[in-house]
Amino acid sequence: MPGFIGVPELLLLGLVVLLVFGPKRLPEMGRSMGRGLREFKSSVTGENKDQEPLDLGELEPVEEPVATITPIDEPVAVAVPAERQRTAVR
Repeated sequence: MPGFIGVPELLLLGLVVLLVFGPKRLPEMGRSMGRGLREFKSSVTGENKDQEPLDLGELEPVEEPVATITPIDEPVAVAVPAERQRTAVR
């Protein structure tokens, strides 16, 4: 095995994990780790079974703008707390 990790060290690590998390949580943790690794692998390889690829030909172009921006005629004053105001810059 690479480095200084051998069979006794792995057994000790397994014992510590068992004592910290308990025997009831270990199967749940294993399932969640497996699910996470499976999701990561499918996202990296691009294999999504749940989603179909998006066909851009089905989309319709938007003719009207979604939002319009109106200019402000008067300047807007912002209140600044007294402790944050600076009178002179050094």
